[in-house]
Amino acid sequence: MSNHQHLMTTYAPLDVCFEHGEGAWLYDTDGKQYLDALAGIAVCGLGHNHPAVTAAICEQASKLLHTSNLYQISNQQQLADALCQISGMDRVFFSNSGAEANEAAIKIARKYGHSMGIKLPTIIVLENSFHGRTMATLSATGNRKVQAGFEPLVQGFVRAPYNDIEAISKIARNNSDVVAVLVEPIQGEAGVRLPANDYLNQLRALCDEHNWLLILDEIQTGMARTGEWFAFQHSNIQPDVMTLAKSLGNGVPIGACLAMEKTAALMQPGSHGSTFGGNPLACAAALAVIDTIQQKNLCAQAKTRGDYILTKLKAQLGTVDGVVDVRGKGLMIGIELDRDCAQLMQAGVQQGVLFSVQANTTIRLLPPLIFDQQQCDRVVDTVSALVIHHLQEQAA
Repeated sequence: MSNHQHLMTTYAPLDVCFEHGEGAWLYDTDGKQYLDALAGIAVCGLGHNHPAVTAAICEQASKLLHTSNLYQISNQQQLADALCQISGMDRVFFSNSGAEANEAAIKIARKYGHSMGIKLPTIIVLENSFHGRTMATLSATGNRKVQAGFEPLVQGFVRAPYNDIEAISKIARNNSDVVAVLVEPIQGEAGVRLPANDYLNQLRALCDEHNWLLILDEIQTGMARTGEWFAFQHSNIQPDVMTLAKSLGNGVPIGACLAMEKTAALMQPGSHGSTFGGNPLACAAALAVIDTIQQKNLCAQAKTRGDYILTKLKAQLGTVDGVVDVRGKGLMIGIELDRDCAQLMQAGVQQGVLFSVQANTTIRLLPPLIFDQQQCDRVVDTVSALVIHHLQEQAA
């Protein structure tokens, strides 16, 4: 394996390099097999080398990769139609990443505020959130580590605790410049933090009361991960703006900012743009993803498999000293310990199972939607054994 002397040290990658993948499996350069329970950080929802996605990419690559948004793009129009149909939203702007999708949402909120005569439009964001690493999105992110060294931050954000409606109500009473709330339905990077079941419903009611926009960052929760197309659909509400990326293209970079007509109409030619956003290749991949999820009924499968993993993890770890909580929704699962467990990522690699550790103390599982029961069993048994061994070792 070559050294990394010409790469900026923005990552500290584990000592493994993958050469190819098939379904939920990855194979390194030595031919060793790994079960991927992270799915490229919730990106490869259909696993690796999915035949429908591969075929769509190859077919489109043989015809046309790029023309720019100066011209109409048929795949883009079809994808916008499909996304609006499954989400209930009205309009879509395509970008290349989740951070860019959130940038678009922030710009929409500011445009909305200015349309009402608010000179300093302010967006409520939540503690421990993660929205990206561009200047606006890292300013919105509730993690000081992400922001450190990049000041001055972008202004126009006010922070509140996650899952605390009263804190947001207090802001409403004291800040007349608020125009929107930006929230993850489940906080992924913070360690799979789930709010109260009625949290989004209460946020929706507050936004309606104060004429704010409800902006949902569904970049990690979207595209069937939680057992519905989008996590907000568990709450029977409709956001004003929603952002997607990650598993929308199953590994092909694509982001999307969806909006209802009243806010989308504020964005006119020249308001925003992207050179590569919504290009024919990325849209072809995303169309294949949506079609496959529908054809294979993977929303229901994500719920079934997720419930199975969660139940089995609770049975194996729920009463173990040192395990604080086992939680999740669909195929988005966290195991929180009372101590640092970052080294378990490398231990997982050695055991041939891939997962991440968030906030140093929470193991995060984001398996692909195509996981079968045997693969669920292997992940649960391997991770449980690693956790128990780690806790025993720490106690010794």
